[in-house]
Amino acid sequence: MEDNATKVRLIERRPAIGSVTLCLATTLYLLLVTNRSFWSTAFSYFASDHLSFVLFVVGISAVSMAIITAFSAKYVTKPFLIFFVLAAAAGSWFTDQFGVVVDKEMIRNAAVSTGAEAGHLITTRFALYLMLTGILPSLVILWVRIRHRPVLSKLAHNTGVIVACLAVFVVVGFGDYRAFAGVGRAHRDILDRLNPFVPITSTIRFAVSSEQDAHVVAEPLGTDAHRVNTAGLNKPRVTIIVAGETARADDFSLGGYARKTNPELEKRNVVYFPKTTSCGTATAISIPCMFSVYPRTAYTHRKGLATENLLDVLSHAKVDVSWLDNDTGSYHVTDRVPFTFLPESADPRFCKDGECLDAILLDKVDDWLDHVKGDSVLVLHQLGSHGPAYFARYPDEYRRFVPDCQANDFGSCTAEEITNAYDNTILYTDHIVSTVIDKLKQHSNKVAGAAIYVSDHGESLGENGTYLHGAPYIVAPSQQTHVPFLAWVSDDLAKGAGFDMSCMARQADRDRSHDNFFHSVLGLMDVATKAYDPNLDVFAGCRRQVDKLASLQQ
Repeated sequence: MEDNATKVRLIERRPAIGSVTLCLATTLYLLLVTNRSFWSTAFSYFASDHLSFVLFVVGISAVSMAIITAFSAKYVTKPFLIFFVLAAAAGSWFTDQFGVVVDKEMIRNAAVSTGAEAGHLITTRFALYLMLTGILPSLVILWVRIRHRPVLSKLAHNTGVIVACLAVFVVVGFGDYRAFAGVGRAHRDILDRLNPFVPITSTIRFAVSSEQDAHVVAEPLGTDAHRVNTAGLNKPRVTIIVAGETARADDFSLGGYARKTNPELEKRNVVYFPKTTSCGTATAISIPCMFSVYPRTAYTHRKGLATENLLDVLSHAKVDVSWLDNDTGSYHVTDRVPFTFLPESADPRFCKDGECLDAILLDKVDDWLDHVKGDSVLVLHQLGSHGPAYFARYPDEYRRFVPDCQANDFGSCTAEEITNAYDNTILYTDHIVSTVIDKLKQHSNKVAGAAIYVSDHGESLGENGTYLHGAPYIVAPSQQTHVPFLAWVSDDLAKGAGFDMSCMARQADRDRSHDNFFHSVLGLMDVATKAYDPNLDVFAGCRRQVDKLASLQQ
């Protein structure tokens, strides 16, 4: 009995607070502590109208209070408030530190990340931040006692609070509608950084769409595809595609970057397309979009799943297709073709802590070329320049730009060190792609080779306070959408298939995008199908047999 009495006294010593009051305190905490990026962005959008910004703050605060008060019920309040606080703390770290928006596509990226990739983001500073802004406030919520009204009284009181908050939101919204509508139209991302509501709704949307996607069956595409062999080659036509990761065109010296980040490719007689844009700002979007028949403006994740892609069309044409992956997978692009995930090998020559240097891709190329028997396409999916651990993407001999950031946490590195580490990854990619070209040359006695390199998306290195990638495309900086794209065609293939390389060099400066990829590979492999559009083939205008190939698509 004495122990029970002691427990009662201890409980009674804990401060008591009304459930709505606790909801108000939590709302204020979330808005003031975990939404720095949201408020600073909104303030910049209302820079010329401070009164409208004040009204915006009032409206957002009111609707936030209404949402959180909706969870004010016995046995429900504390779990949900703690969930909101932890979600907001995690979301605000990535928003404030890297400038990322935690939308549905960012959740998709997180869901497909490998353990090693995710591990680079879990730093000591992140853990400390989560402790201070998430766990400690959650312990306070857990500690206090909540005074709950009787059920009917509570329902009436909570309803009154919610209605009052929504009324304030509506009055403020309509009272300054012209200003809000103007800013909203000009800056559609204005609410994208609101914690924890956007990350939570994005996660729910992703979960719902993933369940629906699980039942999608790909519709056939290009079943009429066949090889034309307009060149009359007497050996297999082989293309190796290097699908780059996180390489931005701004740091390619082939495109004019002051640093020599492409010293090897500059000697390989490649055609570089300097004005190329990506389909997305994250791998989970760009890779399936790039290999799809859809242009960026028409592509959706669902369409990508529901339609066969470039590799399927090549397979219909009896072209042997293989994919070697050193990144996070193919995002369903290889559902119907051979796929090998190389990090699973844990080859100690290349791999450490679940990740491998891209040299592991090169290690497989000679053997693949030795076993080519007919027209073939090999895709090498790089780990490339994926951050924030740029330093882990290249061996010591490619540590040319120093001092380079040797940490996962950008907060412990200078801007120069971050850029140096990133540029070392581009230097290493230069070596990877150049070596692929060299290997094709070495096997020229048995294959007519070509190579294509294109990155999936770019990267922000601190411009305007933004790091990494994954920004919504509509507001994404050019550093995340301007990507390197180049092609190399062997002399015998160029001569036999009528590729005019000087013509290609003259036309290289035209606007290009991932939209061109699907059709350019088909053209390069001399595959005829109604799915092919010569207007989107970057080689078409400089290939002698293009008229014959195009006529066979009809």
